[in-house]
Amino acid sequence: RPFWGWLNAVFNKVDYERIQAVGPDRAASEWLLRCGALVRYQGYEKWQQDYNGLPTGPLGKYKIEAINATDSCIMYRGFDYLDGLEHVTEIKLQKCIYIQDECLQRLSETKNLQKSLLRLQIISCGNVTDKGIVALHKLRNLEYLYLSDLPGIREKETTAQVLQQALPNLEVELDLE
Repeated sequence: RPFWGWLNAVFNKVDYERIQAVGPDRAASEWLLRCGALVRYQGYEKWQQDYNGLPTGPLGKYKIEAINATDSCIMYRGFDYLDGLEHVTEIKLQKCIYIQDECLQRLSETKNLQKSLLRLQIISCGNVTDKGIVALHKLRNLEYLYLSDLPGIREKETTAQVLQQALPNLEVELDLE
């Protein structure tokens, strides 16, 4: 178990020179796929899942529009890759064992995501608590939030209410025990 944690930390290490060299979308794609997530590019319906099959082309041609991090090992350490992404409208975090409140707070503080992110799903991420969900209040354009199987959420009604107050246009769907 400690070996995998170490390896996942290596996968999440941010390479700032790489971001400079290939642009934020390409570098983030590499990070996400390396960690087992999927990405979908603007104007494409197919999810990219094969690291070796990443599309090539002129710098900046492929813009990440959606991220599906189901069963991935993404962790806080790699979230700097999200900073340069300007077109991400949806993110799904499902069964992500390294996602915790700090990750959601970091997501909410990412300037570009505050503008672009419309849909967010957080499912079966055991380290997420009410504090992390409330931290999402800075995602001012968020239209839809789906929360399911989050045992760390203790005050679901209050938490949803706080978010609704901060984001009046937000539809919150709760599937919590």
